[in-house]
Amino acid sequence: MSTTVPNMPSDSRLSLLLPWLQDQAGFELDLSSIRPASSDASFRRYFRVDSAGGSYIVMDAPPDKEKVEPFIHVDELFKESGVAVPEILARNVRDGFLLLSDLGSRTYLAELSENNADQLYREALHALVRIQMVSRPGVLPEYDREALLRELKLFPEWYITRHLGKEITPAVQAVLDRTFDVLLANNLAQPQVFVHRDYHSRNLMYLGNGNPGILDFQDALYGPVTYDLVSLLKDAYVEWEEARVLDWVIRYWEMARKVGLPVNPDIDQFYRDFEFMGVQRHLKVLGIFARLYHRDGKENYLKDIPLVMKYASKAAHRYTELAPLAKLLDDLQDVKPGATYSF
Repeated sequence: MSTTVPNMPSDSRLSLLLPWLQDQAGFELDLSSIRPASSDASFRRYFRVDSAGGSYIVMDAPPDKEKVEPFIHVDELFKESGVAVPEILARNVRDGFLLLSDLGSRTYLAELSENNADQLYREALHALVRIQMVSRPGVLPEYDREALLRELKLFPEWYITRHLGKEITPAVQAVLDRTFDVLLANNLAQPQVFVHRDYHSRNLMYLGNGNPGILDFQDALYGPVTYDLVSLLKDAYVEWEEARVLDWVIRYWEMARKVGLPVNPDIDQFYRDFEFMGVQRHLKVLGIFARLYHRDGKENYLKDIPLVMKYASKAAHRYTELAPLAKLLDDLQDVKPGATYSF
């Protein structure tokens, strides 16, 4: 068969993918309809392809860069909880192809508004709790100190040095070292659950049935209980008033306690855990967004850096232990420090 599809540039991966899809005769795929379905910050690509009964999603994960086995494994784990994840309909693990059910194109990011935010976040929090309820050790890699620290180091390497062009002086390195130790001590002391790691508005799909579709979970780990809550409520792509975020945090905390999840029984301490986890994540994301631009040529993420920096800076200014980081972030932005609320 021809490996050329209208409106699709031909490449070596498509030359493997299209014959494999043709072999999936039971799905009656119309290969002339194949088109990009979404962009990704990794080497994975997603395509949508039509059939007589609807549409499907095709994952293309080059085996030398992205393995499909973790996606398959986590899909099975999350499915145990009853959340909506793609059904794996056909697989070619050797070449890195999966045929998946289609959860649609209505992302939370596109659907969210002032009027529906409370409802949609309530549904997302319920789904998160359900995933966490089936958590158990030993089935996913641990989100250990080495992994958390490796992420934090992206901030000085890619954001400070590469993106801002600033030197990491001994004084700055000392601040980073102390800050990282403080953050990691908190993060690692938190109860451990399954962690999606990118549980946010671009990876949640509005299905209209009260149970959001969940995507992009292949990097899931077993780690801090507040991590996905931070991803959702301090989203790099959408901002809400802090009072509203606090209300959603409390709603989650109440749900989690009711079903027996091991969250801190003191809401003030739980919120502190949430904030410290957020600083870890946002420093990491600043490094990742800078790397996506400078290394991978993906400039779309640059516009999201200011919000991520805002999250990190506001949280750092609230806590005495993070005051050196707060000053460093002010210096990096060339802004005068404002009011600091230390707890």
